[in-house]
Amino acid sequence: MVIKLFFPSCCLEAESGLLIGRWIPEQNAAVVLAIIHYPFIPGQVKQCLQQIRAVTNVDVSVLGTWNSHKSRAKEDLGQFLEDLSSIFPHDLWFQLTQGKERKSVFDYEVLQKGNKNNKKNVILIHYDQRKVMLSKLHPLDTEIPEDDNHAGVMSEVLTSDFATIFDTVAKCELFFVIDKYDETVIKFTHWQSEGREASVVVELLKQASVPACVVLSFLLSFISSICKSRVLNIWPLCFLWSKLSTCVQLAHRLDHLQTISMTAKAQSHSEFMRKANLFVSFLIDVALGLLLISWLYEKNRIGQLADALVPVADHVAKELQELLEWLMGAPAGLKMNKALDEVLGRFFLYHIHLWISYIHLMSPFIEMILWYVGLAACLGLTVALSIVSDIIALLTFHIYCFYVYGARLYCLKIYGLSSLWRLFRGKKWNVLRQRVDSCSYDLDQLFIGTLLFTILLFLLPTTALYYLVFTLLRLVVVVIQGLIHLFVDFVNSLPLYALGLRLCRPYRLAAGVKFKVFQMVTDKPLHLLMQINPLTYGMIIRYYRLPTYSCYPKDSWTTLCQKLFLGELIYPWKRKTEKQD
Repeated sequence: MVIKLFFPSCCLEAESGLLIGRWIPEQNAAVVLAIIHYPFIPGQVKQCLQQIRAVTNVDVSVLGTWNSHKSRAKEDLGQFLEDLSSIFPHDLWFQLTQGKERKSVFDYEVLQKGNKNNKKNVILIHYDQRKVMLSKLHPLDTEIPEDDNHAGVMSEVLTSDFATIFDTVAKCELFFVIDKYDETVIKFTHWQSEGREASVVVELLKQASVPACVVLSFLLSFISSICKSRVLNIWPLCFLWSKLSTCVQLAHRLDHLQTISMTAKAQSHSEFMRKANLFVSFLIDVALGLLLISWLYEKNRIGQLADALVPVADHVAKELQELLEWLMGAPAGLKMNKALDEVLGRFFLYHIHLWISYIHLMSPFIEMILWYVGLAACLGLTVALSIVSDIIALLTFHIYCFYVYGARLYCLKIYGLSSLWRLFRGKKWNVLRQRVDSCSYDLDQLFIGTLLFTILLFLLPTTALYYLVFTLLRLVVVVIQGLIHLFVDFVNSLPLYALGLRLCRPYRLAAGVKFKVFQMVTDKPLHLLMQINPLTYGMIIRYYRLPTYSCYPKDSWTTLCQKLFLGELIYPWKRKTEKQD
């Protein structure tokens, strides 16, 4: 039986005393957490261990003794160390003796019911206690099966044998808050025994965060109650709020702020990381928004943008007018139906003239509108980009109208031709059973059907050409809006705090451990050094990616192409109602 003894590197300079830790029989491993110095009273040690067990729910006990090289008379301590095994009974009793020349190499004895085990069956593993306590070991490809209660939740049960080691060190944080400056009867050696690691700035921020969260939570609840009022949720307004990207993004950020401002302490590591990622993401988003504001107002770029907006809109309208005049002739040498071509061309030209008049009517107020819209960037870069997406949608509303008109007319003819084609074959669509059934038609029905089929067939190329052109224009606008939505979605979902930990303190997010030979000396036990393998950046994004309101289309590419061919309207900007992880 090979016994693994995990020994903290910070205890190599400890004075002689008792090894305090936990024995894990399932893994034949012992984890040393601290060393209690001589002199001590056994009754006080037992009382202290009972208190620690009650608080941490970890079976902490005395594993053995530690004999430091600093002790002057080690020969006199030998019998005393063996007698301690009767005072603190344990299945296995470790007696570690530090060498004189090499402090990191020490000999040992393992007593079990008065018998000494073979020394070759024990492996001494040195570990950094601070890193192990502050790190979080993550499961690798371990998931709970999807059911009603645990749908897509990552399993908390880790299959790694070292998860128990990490969990033991993390739960025994009570050990590590006692340093040499505390007036306690029992003196410990651990990674904070020389003084607790803390920051004055961090402690002040912790004290100030509680009242700040209370005030912020009150303000957010007030804003949320206003947004949910009946006045703002009547049909036209609620429909408009759901279509504007700015309103959706503001609601998303409001949900984030409500999560951050919760005064309750995070109950798990995942909840803490989610709050931290949301907080850092919000801060960076606001910082980028303030940089955008400073750039826009630095050299009156708002005025330059307003002056360039009207000429650009006129240029786009002029190009559309020339495109319609080209379609009203003989586009690419194609022979169109002249009457229908003239009607459609004049109809769309009239809309363009209305749009130009609207733009020139709004031109005196555009600079003021852009000035106030630019101030909205203080809410974050994602809010500013959402406003840009909505402005693009408003400026290209005439293109959207052209697409809807062309699609509806083209779809009407496609479904009319398909229905009349079934008439020629003696078929009809059964609405109740949702299938095609046989049907007998009389001569008058066949004659009218033939006449209508011929008319729709010869008018289809003209309608299809207008539909094709305006669909391509609409797709250009949709692609631009889609790229903006993808960038906003990327910023909202990026776990910036976890990525910062991976960059600055990679041991905080552990994927596993690795070992290397620490010391190899003849006639001495094998000494290994345990090191932490950090998570890769891809795994961090996989584990800690924030939930977002996805703007991806629900349909596949095949369904999308089918809808385009049949003339059905597509809404690729439509957002899902549920959060996507």
